Amino acid sequence: MTGIRRPARRCASTPRRQLLLSALAAAGALLSGAAAAATDYPAKPIRLVVPYPPGGATDVIGRTLAQHLSTALGQQVVVDNRAGAAGNIGAETVAKAPADGYTLLMGALTSHAINAALYKSRVS
Repeated sequence: MTGIRRPARRCASTPRRQLLLSALAAAGALLSGAAAAATDYPAKPIRLVVPYPPGGATDVIGRTLAQHLSTALGQQVVVDNRAGAAGNIGAETVAKAPADGYTLLMGALTSHAINAALYKSRVS
């Protein structure tokens, strides 16, 4: 292979490469710190509140989601059906629960958006 010249390699310490390596190192440090802080979650079962009766589409989706979350998190996810008042009873249950991440709401966007307009005195 005569006559073919390869371009000269750049020095590994170019400013762009140094900036990229610094950014990667900082991102790695941040991610490892966040992962270390979140290693103890979940330490107890998670409650997934479905504000509709059992057997409906939202309940089926909620139960499927709970099963996948249980597998992914390694902790049991319990489905709690709180039907009534167009989903407001279940939403109120979650709103009054401690903000610790162990009580989740499986809602439907349509009913919750409509409820905000229909029940202005109840939604705050």
